[in-house]
Amino acid sequence: MVTTRSQTSDKNRNLCFGRLDSPIGELLIVCHDATVCAIEFGAEPDRLMSYIGRRFPGLELMEAVDPCGVTSRLRDYFAGAVHAIDDLPVDCGGTPFQARVWNALRQIPAGTVVSYGELARRIGHPTAVRAVGLANGSNPIPVIVPCHRVIGSNGTLTGYGGGLDRKRWLLEHEGVQLGLPFGNETASRHAGAS
Repeated sequence: MVTTRSQTSDKNRNLCFGRLDSPIGELLIVCHDATVCAIEFGAEPDRLMSYIGRRFPGLELMEAVDPCGVTSRLRDYFAGAVHAIDDLPVDCGGTPFQARVWNALRQIPAGTVVSYGELARRIGHPTAVRAVGLANGSNPIPVIVPCHRVIGSNGTLTGYGGGLDRKRWLLEHEGVQLGLPFGNETASRHAGAS
């Protein structure tokens, strides 16, 4: 479940920082206690540090080899165990609306995709497609909170903070067959198959 900042306390929080070389480039990972609070693609370390500084003012990052065991779980994911990250605890911060979107993202099984409109319907706001898109784009924990599993209503890959090449790689890695009409039963692998 995604938690918001109002549900957590920053007092006595330890922030651990780690790096992972992956098939989609270096990932920078930040955890507190046993919870993931940010992941950034390696080309943007300043953006990550700015985000962490705003969200957790005054707290320093301590480098760790495998913060909270997240690096190992992500390695397993990239090695083909696409469900290895499904139950990692996350704390994305954000607003209650963003948390609803991010929680809904975590309910999209690996190997499947949904449209922004469908995601808006799933959170009970069918007319809030743009707001859902903005929340999706503000996700501070890509890959684990799988914003890459949301595509355009016509089946196209749209908007991904890490770039469309990464989004394509992640979807193909999870078994999504791209290029088929959206809604086609063969467009995505059944979630139970790995």
